[in-house]
Amino acid sequence: MPSYAGGMLNSPALEYFLEVVRTGSVNEASRRLLVAGSAISRQIGKLEQEIGVPLFERRPRGMVPSEAGALLAAYARRAALETDQVLADIRGRGRLGTIVRVATSHGIAQEFLPLAMASFRKDHPGTTFQLPVVPPSQATQMVQDGTADLAMTFSLAPIPDVRVIHAQRAPIQALVRSDHPLADRNEIHLHDLLPYPVVLMEEGATSRRLFDLCCAIEGLSFEPLLVSSSSSALSAFVKEANAVSLTGHISIHEHLRIEGLKAIAILNPEMHLRTIQIQAMVGRQLTAVVREFTDHLIRRLGETEV
Repeated sequence: MPSYAGGMLNSPALEYFLEVVRTGSVNEASRRLLVAGSAISRQIGKLEQEIGVPLFERRPRGMVPSEAGALLAAYARRAALETDQVLADIRGRGRLGTIVRVATSHGIAQEFLPLAMASFRKDHPGTTFQLPVVPPSQATQMVQDGTADLAMTFSLAPIPDVRVIHAQRAPIQALVRSDHPLADRNEIHLHDLLPYPVVLMEEGATSRRLFDLCCAIEGLSFEPLLVSSSSSALSAFVKEANAVSLTGHISIHEHLRIEGLKAIAILNPEMHLRTIQIQAMVGRQLTAVVREFTDHLIRRLGETEV
């Protein structure tokens, strides 16, 4: 295996293999690579023959990597990324600049990450950024498959095969206007929201999942005025309609100072089960600038901790 792996890292076979892993389909890989499906299947067959074990489980709904296939995919991604790291470090020494790719969810992208990126560039003017905004699970997947250097996302449970560089509690709070009847309180229970109009994130968001869990435990029922995937849309509605939304401090701490809003702690323990994590691929050696930016994020997170 080792003698063959070194040669196949630059071969079309490995590229075809990784694309089938990504898409779960020879036909979809063919479409994306503009290569005949028969050629892709033939090259994967050669890989399997050389290695001596099947790399995929052929299922009715697609192709799933076998245990050996998953190991090979992880190895190949790390090897490719380490090549990228060497090139980035060389370019960095030549002052050509470096791209840092951070996948994140909407709440963190709303203000925290753009401000952190802008402040980082003051001392690292050659650095540029890519900031894909995706659901939390997809952000994690992007570091697993190497399309992002880091993921910064909310998490409710440990995730296998992901290196958590930093984790910090990220409780859910109630967001109200400064003239709302609840605004003079620093702590509430979820049932205290019952008399007031509420707006919520869509199902699947970590704040919504914990809210629904808490409602089920407490036997509470709410009819939200607005459901959205956009935390900024909910904040705008809160300001205009004097409603209540749920948010994390990391998402709105800058807005609190300038927009007449207040975040109120929610005492229900279920609303404290979430963490915010900085994630990377297991086994990947990050470039110097990505490591420096990670340290920068950790420092800024410490400044915002409730």
